[in-house]
Amino acid sequence: MYWEKDIETINRDDLKKLQSERIKKTMVQAKKTSYYRDLFQEQHIDPDTIQTPEDLRMIPPTTKENLRSGFPFGFLATSLDEVVRLHSSSGTTGTPTVIYHTAEDLVNWTNLLARSLYMVGMRKSDTFQNMMSYGLFTGGLGMHYGGEKIGALVIPIGAGNSKRQIWFLKNFKTTVIHIIPSYALLLSNLIKNEDLDPKKDLNLRIILLGAEPHSEETRKRVEELYGAKAFNSYGLSEMNGPGVAFECPFQNGSHLWEDAYVLEILNPKTMEPCAPGELGEIVLTSIDRKATPIIRYQTKDLAYLIDGPCPCGRTHSRISRIQGRTDDMFIYHGVNIFPIQVEKVLMNNPEVGSNYRIVLERQDYRDTMKVEVEIKSELFFGELQKLERLRERIQAELRSETLVTPEVALLEPETLPTSEGKAQRVFDNRQL
Repeated sequence: MYWEKDIETINRDDLKKLQSERIKKTMVQAKKTSYYRDLFQEQHIDPDTIQTPEDLRMIPPTTKENLRSGFPFGFLATSLDEVVRLHSSSGTTGTPTVIYHTAEDLVNWTNLLARSLYMVGMRKSDTFQNMMSYGLFTGGLGMHYGGEKIGALVIPIGAGNSKRQIWFLKNFKTTVIHIIPSYALLLSNLIKNEDLDPKKDLNLRIILLGAEPHSEETRKRVEELYGAKAFNSYGLSEMNGPGVAFECPFQNGSHLWEDAYVLEILNPKTMEPCAPGELGEIVLTSIDRKATPIIRYQTKDLAYLIDGPCPCGRTHSRISRIQGRTDDMFIYHGVNIFPIQVEKVLMNNPEVGSNYRIVLERQDYRDTMKVEVEIKSELFFGELQKLERLRERIQAELRSETLVTPEVALLEPETLPTSEGKAQRVFDNRQL
């Protein structure tokens, strides 16, 4: 059993006391890093006065650019002798961000994953097939150790090689998988190509979705395809990885584990706190990590706080699913658009298949936007008028959701390129 009732249902006042104790320890560690030591001096901040979640607002936010500028040891708070692992994520600049872990840090992170997995129903009797990449990417190893902590049989198969994935799913009667949402949609088609029914011929009962933002409509599509419950996992490598927040069985927002992180949701422009229900940027402070303390990290992920108690009884704050990222938004005809808005419309139409892309071009000094979407093959053998009505309906729904009218192209299945990793949905060719 891995139900930590005392900490998961902790009184909010007691939780704040626990956070304050851990914030003080985090400040001690932060003073040992060259980055925060210099920052405190430049900003005339006495870290010993930072003792509560409210006090953290005295410290300027930390950005990914700060982490990169501190490469490789600017955020390290211990000697290398105490470090047992590092994880790294690279970006478009080519300079990676590096997070170091002590053995104790890894135990604490594993604990968060085990807590999360047990919450959604994973048990010792389960067979867990982890379809995420292993190595510097945190999704593979993080979930792996959480599954082992519970006592489940873990299959560390990693990403890709779909035929092998299907073979293991069938022969080992896998009951739980960890998978990228877009790959879950692709894999269901490949399973059907093997003359298998994902619902009847597999034993799946829990699907853990992570690594890319996805809409509620995509989650419902995945659940319908596999006949299993799909749960949203939120995490990022700068905050260990998966297990920062996780859905409970009620699937109404993700509980963010506040004994390990202090949560803020801020207006990206003013950096002022958002009210519950108001969309803003998630800003996180690690308060249970020794090697790499990070204070007020701007995640660029957009979500909102869900007010009120959760029926599951857990008292940790709930955040909505990620609505987009400040850096994946694109502007078309003066309108801010997030790819997840397009996905929401497409996945709500049963005629639509599992693959689509958004193509932005510039023709004669004018921007154009085309949504290319695969639809189910049987629709191409019916009346052309039905296809046109579907195209017009999707176009109208996209206009209603995004306030712009894109061109919509309906394509046959397997027309667009596919990926066994994170799907690229937006192709912005306007600057090429």
